Amino acid sequence: MVEIQNLPPSILTREDGATIAYHRRAGRTPGVVFLGGFMSDMGGTKALALDRFCAARGQAFVRFDYFGHGQSSGDFAAATVSRWRNDALAVFDNLTEGPQVLVGSSLGGWIMLLLALARPARVTALVGIAAAADATEDLMWAEFPAEVRQRIERDGAARIPSAYSEQGYLIARGLIEDGRRHLLTRSAIAFAGPVRLLHGMRDADVPWQRSLALAERLAAADVQITLVKDGDHRLSRDADLALLTRTLATLLD
Repeated sequence: MVEIQNLPPSILTREDGATIAYHRRAGRTPGVVFLGGFMSDMGGTKALALDRFCAARGQAFVRFDYFGHGQSSGDFAAATVSRWRNDALAVFDNLTEGPQVLVGSSLGGWIMLLLALARPARVTALVGIAAAADATEDLMWAEFPAEVRQRIERDGAARIPSAYSEQGYLIARGLIEDGRRHLLTRSAIAFAGPVRLLHGMRDADVPWQRSLALAERLAAADVQITLVKDGDHRLSRDADLALLTRTLATLLD
């Protein structure tokens, strides 16, 4: 197994002075870009597994932290889908060359789709892991109790309990409102390349039926869904990671 050195990240500076922390591996194309999930970072299990996989194959690879995440700058409470999409575009435009396969986990699945629609000439294929398109509207706002929605509207933000954080997540009104500008699953999604969607059927955060609905909206004919009956939201077990890398290998080959 290829070992990933624990080196300091490189930094991409945005026009407004914000910084995006990233790790980039040179290699052959198609390259791979990993788009992490909500409040996740580029040091997570799936990101590192993909880095090792690409290193072993000599494949180009980029992983990074969004604004307000990990080692990048920014206050998470000020983050929006637009900001994360633009971070992904900045990484894609400045740090990759030639054709790319995008791998998006959870919220990163939404960012993956937005990036693919913005750069259709260079994105050749997609791999979604519990892809959470339209998450702020359908998985947050629609699921929040009325009292939480009222607090967000009245106070501008509310802290939401989470199984992944003792402090919970601070959800700002700006995140919800901006997310409505990027909703995708209300109409056809004009990506034509191959798409692979992986989803655990024990996912308590993003129902696996979301992948079925996304597949119906995609214009691509070559869309395959793999359901893992005992898989949870993260799909980070050894068997899950093996499924992910096998799936990616078929698209790269």
